[in-house]
Amino acid sequence: MFETVIGLEVHVQLNTKTKIFCSCPTSFGHEPNTNTCPTCLALPGALPVLNKEAVKKAISFGVAVESKINQNSIFARKNYFYPDLPKAYQISQFEIPIVEGGFLILDMEDGSHKRVGITRAHLEEDAGKNMHADGESRVDLNRACTPLLEIVSEPDMRNSNEAIAYLKKLHAIVRYLGISDANMQEGSFRCDANVSIRPKGDEKLYTRVEIKNLNSFKFIQKAIEYEVARQVEAWQDGVYERDVYQETRLFDTNKGETRSMRGKEESADYRYFPDPDLLPVYIDEELREEASKIPELPDEKKIRLVDEYKIKEYDAGVITSSLEMAHFFEDMLKEGISGKNGVTWLTVELLGRLKGGVTIEQSPVNAQKLGHLVKRIEDDTISGKGAKELLDYLIENDEDVDSVIEKLGLKQVSDDGAILEAIDAILASNQEKVLEYRGGKEKLFGFFVGQVMKNNKGVNPAMVNDLLKKRLG
Repeated sequence: MFETVIGLEVHVQLNTKTKIFCSCPTSFGHEPNTNTCPTCLALPGALPVLNKEAVKKAISFGVAVESKINQNSIFARKNYFYPDLPKAYQISQFEIPIVEGGFLILDMEDGSHKRVGITRAHLEEDAGKNMHADGESRVDLNRACTPLLEIVSEPDMRNSNEAIAYLKKLHAIVRYLGISDANMQEGSFRCDANVSIRPKGDEKLYTRVEIKNLNSFKFIQKAIEYEVARQVEAWQDGVYERDVYQETRLFDTNKGETRSMRGKEESADYRYFPDPDLLPVYIDEELREEASKIPELPDEKKIRLVDEYKIKEYDAGVITSSLEMAHFFEDMLKEGISGKNGVTWLTVELLGRLKGGVTIEQSPVNAQKLGHLVKRIEDDTISGKGAKELLDYLIENDEDVDSVIEKLGLKQVSDDGAILEAIDAILASNQEKVLEYRGGKEKLFGFFVGQVMKNNKGVNPAMVNDLLKKRLG
């Protein structure tokens, strides 16, 4: 039996307006090589100047994960030669990062909790992007010098489920903090996974393999699972030392397998040394205090929703798992509805109707409209069944809730007199069953309710139950 050991390095692109060491914009999707200048192109004589906003965002993250914020830190040159790296080195942090230590508590699906340590989070610049097509290779340097926060975990995760839970928690935190849009499709949230195995009970760390540049939760999970299976097979076949060595691998999404990219360098191979063009970073108390004012984070919001709205802990976890979902839910509650009904109509009814990858922020029914619909259930204007019909209509048509209720004839009859009249008519035509019910055959109560509802569309079912009980004695 084997145990998996996983550590993750996550690169988060910070949402500053300009790059980390120059004034070029960081906006995505521009023509190749248009967001560049002498500094990010590494032209002779161009000097870097540190972006203060990037430092503030790094501090905010450190505060959120209870890290040590180093008052003094330095930038170093990490030397390597790739076509997308115009300087032939990357400005990064090595010996003294801004953020040191910290942890995340993961809520697993089985109800258990897992603590994953964070080793460090350091600032660095991104490289450019290599593009290969039609037998040609080109380089787009728009992304070069974009600010990254590299977050390095401890090797505390033991399976792919824990790794994905960690990444989703991290993704939510940077979104809640507002330091990154964390758009995985655009490369704003990328992951390198370090994977190794060892016999169960063994404390030794064996050879780790790095799987590079994963940008989808689904592919990250598949890549880890494939790599674990590959290493276990190599161990069992007696070829572990031959086939598993320190290297960087890529995940082929079409074949669902990892393949070798290059040998993995040690830190000494990068020949780190302090960047002579950049002063050491000093974080004064004013800057630290300003950057430490962070918003309510997922765990805090989860606890508050449970306490304030009496919803289940699991439901609160689902709602707070993404910033957009949490905002949607809280906007629904502004309509004066109960937390319990809000959860049901958001997580079951609305999400169940969003098909084809439509996200909550793309929902054709906004929070105010869904909250208003729930309010109409709670004030007995419509029944639960009528509300489902109403929601189906609103998914396809952008109209006002109350006008659609009138248009579709969904308004419940809640007049005592009208309901009693309907009940009396049913009882009068079913005298034998009335006698049977009063003789102890109480299951017939459902029959009477069904008959009243069947013959009187829109009648309030709760009132039917109450008034029928009184009539039957």
